Amino acid sequence: MSPALFRLVRHLGAVVAALATIAVSAGAAPAGTAPHHRDGRFQNNYVEFEPKGIAALLTWRMEAARAGVPKPPQQATPRVVADVAFLRSNAVAGAAMVPSLTWIGHASTLIQAGGANILTDPIFSERASPLGFVGPKRHLPPGLALDELPHIDAVVISHNHYDHLDEASVKALAAQAGGPPLFVVPLGLKAWFADAGIGNAIELDWWQSARIGAVEIVLTPVQHWSGRSLTDRMATLWGGYAIFAPDFQVFFAGDTAYSKDFADIHAHFAARQGAGRGFDLALIPVGAYEPRWFMSAQHVDPAEAVRIHQDLAAERSIGIHWGTFQLTDEPLDEPPQALARAAREAGLGDDAFTVMAVGATRRFAPRAP
Repeated sequence: MSPALFRLVRHLGAVVAALATIAVSAGAAPAGTAPHHRDGRFQNNYVEFEPKGIAALLTWRMEAARAGVPKPPQQATPRVVADVAFLRSNAVAGAAMVPSLTWIGHASTLIQAGGANILTDPIFSERASPLGFVGPKRHLPPGLALDELPHIDAVVISHNHYDHLDEASVKALAAQAGGPPLFVVPLGLKAWFADAGIGNAIELDWWQSARIGAVEIVLTPVQHWSGRSLTDRMATLWGGYAIFAPDFQVFFAGDTAYSKDFADIHAHFAARQGAGRGFDLALIPVGAYEPRWFMSAQHVDPAEAVRIHQDLAAERSIGIHWGTFQLTDEPLDEPPQALARAAREAGLGDDAFTVMAVGATRRFAPRAP
């Protein structure tokens, strides 16, 4: 047995647990838009998902071992010291809050808008895994530590995969000084939070909304799936979030493949956004996409991320879900380069769709009436 195969077998149990969250494939969808409620489980609007078996997972990992991928990155993921003083002063500015985004890492961001501090898919743990000693490990620390955060008003969870729903992180946030945030989650996840001792959660179906102060948070369809083990796939819902503050509109895609859902989202909110307008900012995943035969039904590549940006008619987009955890076969530093090429080929402006350094904060002008 080769060393590579020995390592694969040795860690197979942990690998299956950690990577089961991406072991699915797509089949043909029924004619028209399929209802997403399916006998106690859920499905996508435009593509039917069926779990792949262990054989497919092993094929992927053995092909990767033979090809020697993922290659180590040539450049480290950029990181800067967070402007904690600004974030904390901005957090108490009330109606005068400057709309801002801070990239904490992976799909974790801090959005400040409409007087609210909102976290997306927070993970501060060392590994994105059910096990503390094996599974995808952070390549750099979070851009903000838990104790550097302003008081968090709301946390949005896109789905229950381990790199998006981290138990230690949500428990720490629920214990923050001043009281817990509101956890906004897709259908089926409120019970998980209750089992974790967190009662301040509200679960939504697609197109339903919750409100925190002046900010409305709407769960939208995206093409993905759910599951924290081999036995609970599709048992809870997944989605993206449209976040509407009075002077700033943000879309957070969470984790997704490309689908018509994004054109639907733009059409759904067209009257609210105004003719020819879309979201002020979209947060779109650009990493974890190789090999395409395994990933295309659940994770966009950078070119597809650009199509989402265009479908949403977003004013600006930021690429997330890259550079923190090595989940798939492309090098950690490849997504920004591929995104820049795709944006140029699509004729986007220089600042239309970019990435940020971990820890960086970008401020935005309030949305004009």
